[in-house]
Amino acid sequence: MMIKVFFATTILILCYCPVFSQNLNTRKLIVVTFDGYRWKDVFRGADSALLFAAAKGRKDSAELINNFWGKDERERRKKLMPFFWKTFGIKGQVYGNRDLGSNVNVKNKYWFSYPGYNEIFTGYADTIINSNDYPANPNITVQEFINKQPGYRNSVAAFTSWVAFERILNKKRSGLLINSGYTALEGNNLTETEKVLSQEQFLIPKPMGPHERPDAITYFLAKEYCKQNHPKFLQISFIETDAFGHQNKYDQYLESAHNCDSMLKDLWDYIQSDPFYKDQTTLFIATDHGRGDGEDWTHHNRQTPGSDKIWFAVIGPYTLPLGETKNQQVYQNQYAKTIAALLGLDFTSPHAIGEIIENVIKKKQKL
Repeated sequence: MMIKVFFATTILILCYCPVFSQNLNTRKLIVVTFDGYRWKDVFRGADSALLFAAAKGRKDSAELINNFWGKDERERRKKLMPFFWKTFGIKGQVYGNRDLGSNVNVKNKYWFSYPGYNEIFTGYADTIINSNDYPANPNITVQEFINKQPGYRNSVAAFTSWVAFERILNKKRSGLLINSGYTALEGNNLTETEKVLSQEQFLIPKPMGPHERPDAITYFLAKEYCKQNHPKFLQISFIETDAFGHQNKYDQYLESAHNCDSMLKDLWDYIQSDPFYKDQTTLFIATDHGRGDGEDWTHHNRQTPGSDKIWFAVIGPYTLPLGETKNQQVYQNQYAKTIAALLGLDFTSPHAIGEIIENVIKKKQKL
C-alpha cells in the first residue's frame, strides 16, 4: 500500500512541475535587443510621412522608396524585416501589434534606455534608476543569476553597441564577460577575426558618438566569440535604430533595422549549422522603449506619448508557433522571469517582479 502511495505521489509531482523540468526546456538562449525601435515600424512597415520626407534629401530617393515602400502594411513590413516575418512571424511568437489588441508596455515610469534595460533583465521597474548616467546597477540581472547556476558558470556573455551596459549589467560585481561600446575584446586565445574586428572598430568613423559602436562590429564580434567559446547564454544589444532616431534620420533608421534583420538571419543560420546550438537554442528579441509619432518620433520620454509601447518576439525548439498574438496585455517586467524559465530556471528577486509569460513557455512536443 505504501509503495502505491509513493508512486501515485511521484506521478502527481511530475505532472504538476512542467516549467522547471530541464528536459522540457531549451538548453541555450540568445537575447537580441533593438534600441528604441517603434512597434509601428515593426508591424506596419515604413511610415509614409517620414519615409517620403527623408527621401527628399537623398540622391537615391527612388531606391530608398523602392526598398521600403509597398502597397500595404504587410508588404512594407516584409520589405523592412524579411527574415523576421518569414521566421518569427510563422514559426515563433510575436507580441506587440496593437492593431490586433496585442499590447506590450514598459512598467518603469521613465521610458528611456537604462530604466528599460534594467526592467528587461531584472524584472523590476526600479524608480531609483532615473538616468542613462546612473552608476552600476544595484539590482541582480537574470544574466548574473544564470551565471551562478550549475552548468552555466562562465558561459554567459554580452556584446553590446552601447557602452552603458557595463553599468547596467554591473560588470565589476557580476564578473560577466561584457564587451560594450568602443572597447577591445581581450583574451589569451583570440582568433585572427576577433583581433581584426577588435582593432577595426577604432579605425572607422563614429557616426553616433564615442559611446555607441556600429552594430555590425558588435554583431560579428559576438558571432565569432560564439563560434570559439559556445556560451550558453548570449546577449547582443544593437543601438543604431535609437541613435539615428534621435538624429532625425528616418532613412538610416530604416536601413539599420533592415541590416539588423539581416544579422538576425545570419545568426539563426549559424545556430542551425552548429551542433552545439542546433535545435537547442531559443532566440528572444526585444526593445527597451518606444518612440513618439509624427514630429515627435525622434523623442522618447515620459512626456512623449507612445514611448511606453514596445514589442518582443521569441522562437525556439519548444516554443509553440503562434505567430502574431492577439488580445492580450504583457509587460516588460515579465521578460526576466520568462527568460530564466526558458532555461528551466526560477529567477527570483527581493523585489516584486513580473510573472512568466505563459504562452512563451508552453512547450510543443519534440518528435
